[in-house]
Amino acid sequence: MGLWEIAGLSFGGVFMLMIIGMPIALAMLLVGLGGIWFTISERTAMGMIGQLPINATMSYELSVLPMFILMGVFVTRARMSEDLYRLCHGFVGHLRGGLAAATVLACGGFSALSGSSIATAATMAKVAVPEMRRYGYADGFAAAAVASGGTLGILIPPSVILVLYGIATGTDIGALFIAGILPGLLAIALYLVAIRITAQLDPGCAPAAPRQDWPERIRNLRSVGPILLLFIGIIGGLYQGVFTPTEAGGVGATGAFVFALWRRSMSFRVFIDSLVETVQTTASLFLVLIGALVFSNFMNLLGLPGALSDLITELGLGPTAVIFVIFAIYLVLGMFMESLSMILLTIPIFFPIVTDLGFDPIWFGIFAVMVTELSLITPPVGLNLFVIKSVIIDLSMGAVYRGILPFVLADLVRIAIIIAVPAIATILPELAK
Repeated sequence: MGLWEIAGLSFGGVFMLMIIGMPIALAMLLVGLGGIWFTISERTAMGMIGQLPINATMSYELSVLPMFILMGVFVTRARMSEDLYRLCHGFVGHLRGGLAAATVLACGGFSALSGSSIATAATMAKVAVPEMRRYGYADGFAAAAVASGGTLGILIPPSVILVLYGIATGTDIGALFIAGILPGLLAIALYLVAIRITAQLDPGCAPAAPRQDWPERIRNLRSVGPILLLFIGIIGGLYQGVFTPTEAGGVGATGAFVFALWRRSMSFRVFIDSLVETVQTTASLFLVLIGALVFSNFMNLLGLPGALSDLITELGLGPTAVIFVIFAIYLVLGMFMESLSMILLTIPIFFPIVTDLGFDPIWFGIFAVMVTELSLITPPVGLNLFVIKSVIIDLSMGAVYRGILPFVLADLVRIAIIIAVPAIATILPELAK
């Protein structure tokens, strides 16, 4: 059996195990170990399962994960999402489509603290969708605004996905965080444009809400002031080289804890629950990482990255064509995989190819995350759409599919811009050197 047949059977085996309900981490782990056992040697497989989990989880760089996760948990417990939404509502809610714009802005702020797309979408759905319904927004459009805004959770720093990408590829995590700022702002801007155009074409789907007076706006701004200063301090410290990403995680978690105490939302029970949630989330991430590393090592031992590179050379595909092929693969994978699994499964295969073609590792990391974001909201199986549905049970998925179209188009424009102007993702890291 040749390399291509073995690789095809391996990927098919992972997908089949997922279809029957096995977690992606265990599916990749079993297929990877089984493949190494039967195609290379039993000794290699046993040695890998004995050493790789220890080597992977003992990495110093991974210590950044629990700190940023803990920061996100503390911020969520402090009900920061509600304050961010009220703040954005006060400044733009009186415009046509303003509540949807406020939702995207609040998602951008919350994602900068949670680092998770699913957490951002689920949390903001509880806050924003009932409010938009109260003012007469179309259900599909309201849900689509939350789902698309939620995708910012894996791009705007600090991002768990960017941390794992940096660890898997040896790319500087601090540089990746800084690189995500401008593409994240571009995403917000394009979503706001999509909202504005949609509201103009169909005023009934996104009516204006009452205008808030300036004293109320100032009160809302004061309520989120400390946490905004925390975010600026983390990113500013990374940009200026004051501390490393791991130290930034510790600063962020401590600051969020102090903020939760100041808000009187932190009790001993809440503190323990936060620690348990952080441990559970971190453990699940580590398990996915281990499974992905075992599977990618199997693919490397087979020689799949080299074979793909040779195939691209034989076909005469240019660098841009290769990027569009990768883009298409991510769109397909997004129909049945979540973002973390997609990145960890594919990056070890794609990364050597794109770097050999001369692409900047930081740029490719941002590009991969952006394409993964798009897959999270692309029908029929965009994961964020189903997260919103699970939170707002009486939503019609048909209405959500129709509502998400302007945001999908905005993401396609953003990806085209990043491909055409890669400096958007690389200029800040270069300035920070």
